[in-house]
Amino acid sequence: MEKEQFQTLLRFFKALADESRLKIVGILANQECSVEELAVLLQLKEPTVSHHLAKLKELNLVTMRPEGNSRLYQLDSEALQSISKQIFTPEQIASLIQDVDTEAWENKVLKNYFDVDVSDNNSVQRLKEIPASRKKRLVILKWLANRFEIGVQYPERTVNDILKHYHPDYATLRRELIGYQLMQRENAVYWRSG
Repeated sequence: MEKEQFQTLLRFFKALADESRLKIVGILANQECSVEELAVLLQLKEPTVSHHLAKLKELNLVTMRPEGNSRLYQLDSEALQSISKQIFTPEQIASLIQDVDTEAWENKVLKNYFDVDVSDNNSVQRLKEIPASRKKRLVILKWLANRFEIGVQYPERTVNDILKHYHPDYATLRRELIGYQLMQRENAVYWRSG
């Protein structure tokens, strides 16, 4: 997401993070109102309503038209739809995490459950225990699955020997790798799922 769009998104959420402004948007979605009418409907003072309208106008969410001595406000549904189309797509929302290390939690789990640094492929890594938490267990199992090459078939004995290197309860690890569909098995031959 571009910085400008990100700032628009922040302003949008800040503007609508107020109960009174949300109510104003709801009222203006149904009808035009003056500041005086909104003040009566919301039981607020007119300067407070004007302040809220100014915040909504910054995002072009409301339009104003003069009528005699008053000004009538209405929700600009086209502006709302435009923001929605530009920013509220799954791709744009997903791009909010560009600067976030998405593997930080998994790395923390690995660090907590292994005796040594798992990023160092030259050191001997021993799994302290098999996590009880399904989410943490999946992190460990994905790491273990990466010890097997894709496209290579392994006899059960070889799978056991590889897993035994990391934890004495290799049978549980082997079953879990199958259960989480990280590996496949047929006739005592195992292979890593793509």
